[in-house]
Amino acid sequence: MPGAALEPIAAMVLGWVHREYPHQLAHRLESDADARPPRALTPAFHGGYDWHSAVHGHWCLARLARLHPDAAFAPAALAALERSLTPERLAGEVEYLGAPGRAGFERPYGLAWLLQLAAELREWGRERAAPAAARARGWSAAALPLERLAAARLAAWLPRLARPIRSGEHSQSAFAMGLALDWARGAGAQDFEALAVARARAFHLDDRDAPVDYEPSGHDFLSPVLAEADLMRRVLEPAEFGGWLEDFLPDPAGAPARRWLTPVEVGDREDGKLAHLDGLNLSRAWMLEGVVAALDRDHPWASTLAAAALRHREAGLAAVPCEHEAGAHWLGSFAVYLVTGRGRSQFGLASAPRPH
Repeated sequence: MPGAALEPIAAMVLGWVHREYPHQLAHRLESDADARPPRALTPAFHGGYDWHSAVHGHWCLARLARLHPDAAFAPAALAALERSLTPERLAGEVEYLGAPGRAGFERPYGLAWLLQLAAELREWGRERAAPAAARARGWSAAALPLERLAAARLAAWLPRLARPIRSGEHSQSAFAMGLALDWARGAGAQDFEALAVARARAFHLDDRDAPVDYEPSGHDFLSPVLAEADLMRRVLEPAEFGGWLEDFLPDPAGAPARRWLTPVEVGDREDGKLAHLDGLNLSRAWMLEGVVAALDRDHPWASTLAAAALRHREAGLAAVPCEHEAGAHWLGSFAVYLVTGRGRSQFGLASAPRPH
């Protein structure tokens, strides 16, 4: 997608990434002294309505500025990153997350997005000839202590997690593990990669007959079934993945799967929870695209799943930019993750798959 077409999305993200209020605060108080405004608690990521949206809003701006350095929005995106990603502000984030009683803060969703931000900055900084690469290297270095803390939190949690979390919202384990696994491979974090692969196989390798009739739930912005498949295509070799998928999903040509693979409609975009369904269309699109990219081109399901991905892509992108704050503070990141092919780079897939 050309930079000009992304201008409305970039403007929406820029409008929220530093907006401190309204704010949904997930904050443990130990005493009256802990009752402070968001900017004093988490000085880098205090806008965007909540911490995780601020984090992936910054990821979104980094992704856009990296891929479209000549776009009209690039200077504002760089200025927003410069404002937030200072050593002092990021040190304040480490202090906040590292305080006693916060081991579960934003685990796993927000921590996984933090690792994605770190991955984006690291990759950008490695492009030595790219505009702003030197600035990205500085931001990456400043974020390194926070990156290490986020990775350590997830690494401590995964071995203790006895069963996967199959929700359609922030607590879901498969989506976060996919983001974190991509980070680990880019960062050369081999111990974390091995742990994530082992836990994914332990959680999901024997899964069969996914209950697609139970999806979607009314507040979902992630599909538990597709997120699991999107994780496992990162873990299994293509031939093994194809066989696993055939045991896991129903035949996509059958009636249950056709119903399930129909984009969802949103009844009220002003309601924060109901607006999640716009995000579900976007995340289903990129998960389906990832699954298709991992299959052999002549796999009998590839064309049907690619067509479903395209339908979800069109439905999801029709909802952005958003008029209401319920979606405006976060859907831009989901749209950019989709249209820029983040998470599919290992397959060399620069654009959406089309039906074969």
